[in-house]
Amino acid sequence: MVRAPSPDRHDVSKRHLPFAPVWVFVSLLNFAPALATERPQTGIHAQAKIAVSTKLVLLPVKVTDAEGKFVAGLKAEDFRVYEDGQLVKPTIFEEGDVPVTVGLVVDHSRSMGSKLMGVVAAVSSFAHSSNSHDEMFVVDFNDNVSIELMKGKAFSSDAKELGEALTAVSARGRTALYDAVSEGLHHLRYGHMEKKALVIISDGGDNASHLKYAQVLKQARETQALIYSIALVGSDDGEENPGLLRRLCKDTGGIAYFPRAGESVANVSAEIARDLREQYTLGYVPQDLQRAEAFRKVEVKVTAQGRGKLRVRTRQGYSLEAEKEPGAQLVPGQR
Repeated sequence: MVRAPSPDRHDVSKRHLPFAPVWVFVSLLNFAPALATERPQTGIHAQAKIAVSTKLVLLPVKVTDAEGKFVAGLKAEDFRVYEDGQLVKPTIFEEGDVPVTVGLVVDHSRSMGSKLMGVVAAVSSFAHSSNSHDEMFVVDFNDNVSIELMKGKAFSSDAKELGEALTAVSARGRTALYDAVSEGLHHLRYGHMEKKALVIISDGGDNASHLKYAQVLKQARETQALIYSIALVGSDDGEENPGLLRRLCKDTGGIAYFPRAGESVANVSAEIARDLREQYTLGYVPQDLQRAEAFRKVEVKVTAQGRGKLRVRTRQGYSLEAEKEPGAQLVPGQR
């Protein structure tokens, strides 16, 4: 294998080509946007296959009922999207299982030594529970951060290849969590799917990063990736910091999971895979492209007759950033 250097259980709550916003070529076979092009469109579900290049905001939206169950079958007209308090009209509406580019950011520091076998099982469960078209990559980290190539490939959906990438590094050293998350966010730019996510498996400590939380959060808001975490805490190790993971996930619209004693980490990872598959995707073009680096607060409200009170989870907001398309040649760990 070639390596390139480089309720309390779930709290609702990673370098740049964002899953939203992004210079993106949108296939209407996937998202059917009614965007301004040379060819007139018939509406939000138009099926003509065209490509457009625009600044686009994509919002993954999870809607649940009073019992926490996913609410399927909602229509575009049931959703209201607000940016900085102003109502915006989505040009994209998609329900269901949209393929995702997922980065698995796995802690290989000394404190994780006894937990790595469970991590391998968790990643295998995640791969088997995901969309067959998902593409995944592995970021291993301790003092150093490495993106693992899987039989020469930057991405894979094969559980065995992903497991081999996880065992390429032994548990040792300190924890550069922020640096690893940043590298994972950077590597997402090379993915082929508009929807992006990171899954962090760690005890949450950070004692070796060059970056700070504010820098990683800014990057996350520009890439617009959902961030999930599985916090393997509960030992006597003073390096554990589960609150860090809880905050990072909440800030980006993901979920921090804290498995109970005896609870299978594999089951939790399968739950994350299911959460990614049970989402709506809404998209729109921002009206004001001048405030590129300003944080824009986003709120999504859902009202559907006969559905009762619904709960909505999405990201808190995003920041635009002018960005060039990544080059055709990919060398993990390099920028």
